[in-house]
Amino acid sequence: MREEKYVIQKKKKVIKCKAAVLWELNKPFSIEEVEVAPPKAHEVRIKMVATGICRSDDHVVNGSLVTRLPVVLGHEGAGIVESIGEGVTTVRPGDKVIPLFIPQCGKCNVCKHPEANLCLKFQLKEPRGTLNDGTCRFTCRGKPIHHFLGTSTFTQYTVVDEMSVAKIHADSPLEKVCLIGCGFSTGYGSAVKIAKVTQGSTCAVFGLGGVGLSVIMGCKAAGAARIIAVDINKDKFARAKQVGATECINPQDYEKPIEEVLKEVSGGGVDFSFEVIGRLDTMMSALLCCQEAYGVSVIVGVPPHAQNISMNPMLLLTGRTWKGAIFGGFKSKESVPKLVTDFMAKKFSLDQLITHVLPLEKINEGFDLLRSGMSVRTILTF
Repeated sequence: MREEKYVIQKKKKVIKCKAAVLWELNKPFSIEEVEVAPPKAHEVRIKMVATGICRSDDHVVNGSLVTRLPVVLGHEGAGIVESIGEGVTTVRPGDKVIPLFIPQCGKCNVCKHPEANLCLKFQLKEPRGTLNDGTCRFTCRGKPIHHFLGTSTFTQYTVVDEMSVAKIHADSPLEKVCLIGCGFSTGYGSAVKIAKVTQGSTCAVFGLGGVGLSVIMGCKAAGAARIIAVDINKDKFARAKQVGATECINPQDYEKPIEEVLKEVSGGGVDFSFEVIGRLDTMMSALLCCQEAYGVSVIVGVPPHAQNISMNPMLLLTGRTWKGAIFGGFKSKESVPKLVTDFMAKKFSLDQLITHVLPLEKINEGFDLLRSGMSVRTILTF
């Protein structure tokens, strides 16, 4: 009974803590003291333990991904439930959890569809910068600070809707499994769930960041015979081979377009290709390098805001398939705990994806590492 009273009292308190706030586009993050309001009904307040720096966060900083400012970014994290609001049933204080940037409400048509995962509560297309009730839980310098994708993990404490959090294995190392909150799942699922890579196939992966390496891991797990890694940064080739790439190609080494190179080395086109950069030109290259009668190309990288791509429909009429997916097609609330359990059972490793570990206060250094291509994933700890 005493413990229950303590939780109830704690719920009512505003928590003051450190957070990285983005006040303006193309400016550094500012480490601020923020006030984090208690969770309302069907909400969960989480003490963050670790969070990864993802390219999508940087897309917000440079304006290619639109959200409301000022904002606490971050969407790839893990932590421990500090308190819960009224009506919360799936987690309790003390549970280890991963916030989910794609919620799973379980009620909409998408959630009820057996193959789909883009819950209608997802905010990417129309970013409100709030929780589900339309309000914020962060305040700084007397101003409300917006949420990012319902998660906001660049802070010591955050509040999320219950549909945006998953309870995970009690013994899981949060500084590693936080990657399952975005990067690993996005890449791995794109190979095994979206493309459905087949045994003995040939794959091409454009972009060798954390998500691209996770695609390679998925292709390998699915039994691909050849996995061709494509990047203009040769320093990434060794790590790509460590996680499963059979060969690496730098487009800058050739005078002809990379899609022609890949067609030649694969004997007419690859079976599966993945664009994990977010550039329109590489999306077209990934499509064109596929075998024209049965190749499957998957868009994984987030494209620039408000840009369109022009293509000849004949490229698809011959039999190619062009697909896209967010979060690897995984239904978040039900799939994340299973992926963490698989990690604990050593079905895959996350060590090769983590190159740097920094405290939250060095977040700007972490983004510099990302932009320079020197890091795969930098983990921020609290």
